Amino acid sequence: MKKSDDLESLENEYARLRTELGKVGYLTKGSVIRRSPGKPGSRYQWTTKVNKKTVSLSLSEEQYEWLKQAVANQRQAEELLKEMHRLSRKIMLLKFPENQRRKKLNKNVLRLI
Repeated sequence: MKKSDDLESLENEYARLRTELGKVGYLTKGSVIRRSPGKPGSRYQWTTKVNKKTVSLSLSEEQYEWLKQAVANQRQAEELLKEMHRLSRKIMLLKFPENQRRKKLNKNVLRLI
C-alpha cells in the first residue's frame, strides 16, 4: 500500500464519503428519456426492471424531471458505495494483521487494484 494509505487518512476519507452519501436525495433505478416533438409515443418515458421484466411508463414533464434527478442520484450513490467498499477493505487490512496463510492475500482478490 502507498505511504499515503495510513489508517487515519483512510478513515477520514471514509467519513467524508459517508457524509456525502447522506446528502444524496431520492433514488430510483432505470432510465428516463425525452423524445423529440413529433415522434410517435409518449414524449417522456421511464424504463426500469420489475421482477426481471422491463417496464416502461409514460410520464408528465414534472415526473420526468423528478425521475431524471432520482436516476442521477442512484448512480452517484452507487459510485460512493463502490468507493466505500474499496476503502473498507483497505482499512480492514491495516487494522487487522493478516492471519497465517500459505499464500499472502492478493490485492487483486480484494479488488484494491
